[in-house]
Amino acid sequence: MENKLNIMIVSDEDALMSQLKTIAETKSEQVIGVRSNEAVREMNREMAHIVIFGQTDTDTSVEVVQMLKIINPNALILFIANASDFGLLRNMTRAGADEFFVFPEEAGLFSSRFPNIVKSYAAKKAKNEESAAPTFGRGRGKIISFYSGKGGSGCSLLAASFAQTMKLESSAEVILIDLNGQFGGVETLLSIESNRSLADLQPVIEELNESHIRNVSQTQEHSKMEVLISPCDAEILETLDEEFIAKLLRTCRRSFDYVVVDLPSSINGLVVTAMEESDKIYYVLTPDTPSLKIMKHYEELSERLGLVLTSRMEIALNKLSKNFEVKQKDLKNVLRYPIIASIRQDTKGLQSFINQGQPVRKQAKERKLIPFAKDIRKFARQVAKQ
Repeated sequence: MENKLNIMIVSDEDALMSQLKTIAETKSEQVIGVRSNEAVREMNREMAHIVIFGQTDTDTSVEVVQMLKIINPNALILFIANASDFGLLRNMTRAGADEFFVFPEEAGLFSSRFPNIVKSYAAKKAKNEESAAPTFGRGRGKIISFYSGKGGSGCSLLAASFAQTMKLESSAEVILIDLNGQFGGVETLLSIESNRSLADLQPVIEELNESHIRNVSQTQEHSKMEVLISPCDAEILETLDEEFIAKLLRTCRRSFDYVVVDLPSSINGLVVTAMEESDKIYYVLTPDTPSLKIMKHYEELSERLGLVLTSRMEIALNKLSKNFEVKQKDLKNVLRYPIIASIRQDTKGLQSFINQGQPVRKQAKERKLIPFAKDIRKFARQVAKQ
């Protein structure tokens, strides 16, 4: 049971990091080490059950521990101090630290107590999971990004339809964020008219909360899903930076169960930040050679940028048709990532919806669904089970 626990070690000192890793790896196979300035982003990306936090040289330790506890209230936080300090102990306890050790004096005590601490936490976690009802948890939403390196692959349509279906098929709180700056696009697919965009959140980004987001977002008429529209102005888009996107996504994660992000095909700082914050990246791939070649370039670029795609990226095959020379069974032997969805080409069924600017789903239980909508429903249900 302990081997399934994710343990995150936070330290800015290499020697302490190495020492703590040696101890942690005796009880779990999933141990990662990060610097203090990367801890919050890593916790958002990959939920850690146990955090061993080494005191930093700055006064940010308390703030970071508070943020980690907000992201995962059930996390067990073990704080390692450099010296005995009653004031620090009090502040850390208030911030959410569960245990307090002083290194190097109590290194032996920590090493001997750690196995029992992990065992007790694992037992408590299992008990809570057995008694908990299968409901959507607040405060730890899932960020899902849709991306394709090739324009015209249907990425925006898939993202919008997926988000709409997730809202109709479940009791989850869903928000769709359009990062396709410059000209937008999602509002046209969902029949939304508004002169407000996510750029209007800039003045309040430092104290951003759910109320601010709902004041700017638009509620889709049929599903009641929230939609944050992209600014249809390249000049305004240039005023947004990576920090803005990171804070926006983290706040949405705490306020919604599913945060669906529609990304542009171009790669820039905003797109990379959104990908880093995402729990899942669904790469929209059409079954043709140019698309496969572009995806390979994307994989190589991600590796150079340090984007971790393993276990996070899955393929959504779009526009599948008997007329295509490349078949799905052929792609399975070529692709490095699993295929999570297969969406049939449905030009005849989709055309009227796209031309009228209407979503393909309007009700929770619709009898006559076009093939595209049926495939999206299957896709959404599969994701909801994960």
